[in-house]
Amino acid sequence: MKIKQLLQGLSFKTGVIVLALCIPFYIISFAQMALPISTEMKGMLWVVFFGLAKTFQYGGLTILGVDGWKRLKAYFGKKKEIE
Repeated sequence: MKIKQLLQGLSFKTGVIVLALCIPFYIISFAQMALPISTEMKGMLWVVFFGLAKTFQYGGLTILGVDGWKRLKAYFGKKKEIE
């Protein structure tokens, strides 16, 4: 519970940055499959990068909280309507 309270004490901007960091790790976790390395190494790299992606995703969502998530959805929803 201490970690959750610590994360929830961080700012909205920090939450958005942490949440955005999950995107490159998702891309790397699957893009590395095209590398000419052994299957075992590909599996280990996938576990590491996919785990980092999930860690940043859940960490960012914890920092944002419910209100921050609604705020973020509203921001992108308004941009979509304008275009």
